[in-house]
Amino acid sequence: MNLAEKQVENTLKLLDGGATIPFISRYRKEFTGSLDEVAIAAIKQHSSRLADLDKRREAVLKSIVEQDKLTPQLKNSIEAADTLAELEDIYLPFKPKKKTRASAAREKGLEPLAEIIMQQKEKEIEIIASSYINEQLPDVEDALQGARDIIAEWVNEEKEARNIIRNLFGKEAVIHSRLVKNKEDDAVKYRDYFDFSEPLRRCPSHRYLAMLRGEDEGFLRLAIRPPEEKATGLLDRLFVKSGSSSSRQVLMAVKEGYKRLLCPSMETEFRALYKEKADLDAIRVFAANLQQLLLTPPLGQKRILAVDPGYRSGCKVVCIDAQGNLLHNETIYPHSPQNDIKGASRKVTSLANQYKIEAIAIGNGTASRETEQFIKKVRFEMDVQVFIVNESGASVYSASKTAREEFPGYDVTVRGAVSIGRRLADPLAELVKIDPKSIGVGQYQHDVDQNKLKESLDLVVESCVNQVGVNLNTASSHLLAYISGLGPQLARNIISYRLENGPFNSRNQLRKVARLGDKAFEQCAGFLRIPGAGHPLDNTAVHPESYSLVERIAADLGVATDDLIASDELRKKIIPENYVNEKTGLPTLMDILEELAKPGRDPRSKIKMFEFSSEVFSINDLKAGMVLPGLVTNITKFGAFIDIGVKQDGLVHISQLADRYVADPGEVVSLNQQVRVRVLDVDIARKRIQLSMKGI
Repeated sequence: MNLAEKQVENTLKLLDGGATIPFISRYRKEFTGSLDEVAIAAIKQHSSRLADLDKRREAVLKSIVEQDKLTPQLKNSIEAADTLAELEDIYLPFKPKKKTRASAAREKGLEPLAEIIMQQKEKEIEIIASSYINEQLPDVEDALQGARDIIAEWVNEEKEARNIIRNLFGKEAVIHSRLVKNKEDDAVKYRDYFDFSEPLRRCPSHRYLAMLRGEDEGFLRLAIRPPEEKATGLLDRLFVKSGSSSSRQVLMAVKEGYKRLLCPSMETEFRALYKEKADLDAIRVFAANLQQLLLTPPLGQKRILAVDPGYRSGCKVVCIDAQGNLLHNETIYPHSPQNDIKGASRKVTSLANQYKIEAIAIGNGTASRETEQFIKKVRFEMDVQVFIVNESGASVYSASKTAREEFPGYDVTVRGAVSIGRRLADPLAELVKIDPKSIGVGQYQHDVDQNKLKESLDLVVESCVNQVGVNLNTASSHLLAYISGLGPQLARNIISYRLENGPFNSRNQLRKVARLGDKAFEQCAGFLRIPGAGHPLDNTAVHPESYSLVERIAADLGVATDDLIASDELRKKIIPENYVNEKTGLPTLMDILEELAKPGRDPRSKIKMFEFSSEVFSINDLKAGMVLPGLVTNITKFGAFIDIGVKQDGLVHISQLADRYVADPGEVVSLNQQVRVRVLDVDIARKRIQLSMKGI
């Protein structure tokens, strides 16, 4: 991992002591050598993998001891195994097996014959084999076949043979995809893979996952193989010694062992290996997208009118206050078949005046563009900004237990509209209530390892929430649950305390919350903000453990802490090196000074206005060559999806992202980025739009 041993050792000590990744990254830089969250998470994951390997090692040793077959040399080999594959290769000959062809042959007494054949000294092996003929083995070929079955198993279990074939798979395996007979009509979306092959090591993760999905759905058959002649040739050189009749039997057994046992075993291993790689790739893409989505610029605490657009059922309209509380809801019908444009316009104007609306949020689903056009024609007495809001997952939230608890007396349409409005005000606070898989920024998220996906996405959400910090007096329990050291139960306890005792006046008051002990306080306090608190540092990212240090710095300058925060000139007089001690190093001091310069400031960027082209509203309006504004809605390994306002996202393939070679789309675009794209091709029947960003 290219890290110093002390960095890893100290990080693991902190993790084992119950410290969270955000806390370690932010407040324990001296201990870790300023490792970031990515490095700390990697240490944690690698340590976990090694622990799993050791657990498996113990199980293998126990099994072999129970068989009374453990020798000092075997024990040393097991203890020295660096990988799970190496460990399993060592264990394979001792692994309890179900009935096999080799075990059946052994039961017939053919193992001595197999041993004679493997020595490859006998020139007339058929004569020796004839002595094994009995009722179970009526002729010589039956005896020889049984012996070959045993030899084939030896070939499969030979560690060197497995390494040779494993290396060959790694370098030269080809993945083949074929259409299942009579499935052509149903498998149209997998047309590219009806007769497809490429070197496995060059197969990108998204293509591999696509083929696996096609196989799971019963449309494709996959095979992963290196050249067979090369594989058997390598094994022949390992096992075949001469040109005797015994050697010919070994030659046959090697071929059988490769085709029947070793090749399928390696195929299974490489399928799993590349599935894991593809999963990690897809999870990384999803995690990067989710992070960008969660850190979408907020509008902030504004009075918002939110619209969940619709045609026949109308547009659900809600008004929410600056804290996101629902004030009013009703339905308007500006679109067909009712076309009540005048009535809807009067109602929107009236609501905007009554609730002093500062911004309007429109969901980007059905009838979104038409609703946007309608709203922009409404005349308001005040300046009202209009935003299109990505509503992916809003329907999932509106039908959830969380939404029912928040709005027990309202139906799903009201809850969904409120969610749209809140997403504009503070995307992070609202999106944490939704399962990340439902937000729509992933790549094959339902095909990857779900436990690893959840672990990764939870880390992303935790990182984002702690990076931004939360207002202790307004945050929901869902948001608080992601704060370092808290979790769902302590989050609920904080809400209960707040309801019973009113707003928190200081961070130290957290110690009065039920079951929130010293460790939890240490982990969470720095990420919780209290605007207007008695102590000025309670609304900053400065940890309470450093308050005395800041107060000492202020005292040395002959000023109050408030003055230090307010005056850039005073902060310039501070010499950080003068305050370095055993517990607080220069990295933490620099963080403190940086925070004093921007106390409590939201690290997210400012929201930007955006408008789709007024020329296009549906896919039918598109023509090749058009240059249109768009928003990046999803990033994958093969390109970026762009919303151009026609209800169907277009794809900018990785080869069309820039006038240069692009290895990773994330180098060029980010989620919610405003871009300009050129329409290359429109397939209305398949609802596919090909776009380009080249030369724009």
